[in-house]
Amino acid sequence: MIAFTKMHGLGNDFVVIDRRTTPVDLDADRIRAIADRRWGVGCDQLILIDQPDNERANAFLRFYNPDGGESAACGNGTRCVAATLMAELGQQTVMIQTAAGMLAAEVGADGIVAVDMGPPQLRWADIPLREQADTLSLPIELGPLNTATAVNMGNPHCVFFVDDAEAIDLPALGPEIEHHPMFPERTNVEVATMTGPDRIRLRVWERGTGITQACGTGACATAVAAHRRGLTGRNVQLDLDGGTLSVEWREDDDHVVLAGPTALSFAGKLAG
Repeated sequence: MIAFTKMHGLGNDFVVIDRRTTPVDLDADRIRAIADRRWGVGCDQLILIDQPDNERANAFLRFYNPDGGESAACGNGTRCVAATLMAELGQQTVMIQTAAGMLAAEVGADGIVAVDMGPPQLRWADIPLREQADTLSLPIELGPLNTATAVNMGNPHCVFFVDDAEAIDLPALGPEIEHHPMFPERTNVEVATMTGPDRIRLRVWERGTGITQACGTGACATAVAAHRRGLTGRNVQLDLDGGTLSVEWREDDDHVVLAGPTALSFAGKLAG
């Protein structure tokens, strides 16, 4: 039997499996089966907790999309596991190692968990894009979507600012942008509408997942894109389908900090 926990950050949900003491071997087929919402547990991402190979870290996290593909980063997933690790260790801070780098997390007195996602990658080769282009104003057009901004927050994002995010047919347009030739590793897709000073309504199509209730790296990418375009300051509130996330793009060290609530849904065991 394989022990797991089900967690979520504003409805962005995860199956978390701890392999630090008990080896668990999961191939792409098994990951797809677990992530399936009809035949498995169901999740936006599956997260594996491993022993770190860096002495500064408390754990190493690996993230897998429902299609079985691996992602280097997941903001809400990192926050969820960070909450578990801090409770386990009796600490208010932890350091988490990922394929995207070392991420520091902390919990506030109000239970809000924040994670330092590091600096955004803004050069075209770091997104990555197929060819050299201005990442602030990509010449991508599809129906009502045009002039995208590309940001890498450990995974690639393509952000569109629109008059009404609710009116965008994201189930139809999201997959086409995800697989656009400009993105050799595919991309996450955000449609964003300014709703007030430093406040954004955001909907997200996640690469390899589809529409999600919330997306941490998507919120970070959108906040960065909005500031680069002169639409916001460096502290932004983002209202997603599942609730509100806060993002600060710090000026002193260029790091992006993501904050919001986390929740444990249930625990269980999978047949081995």
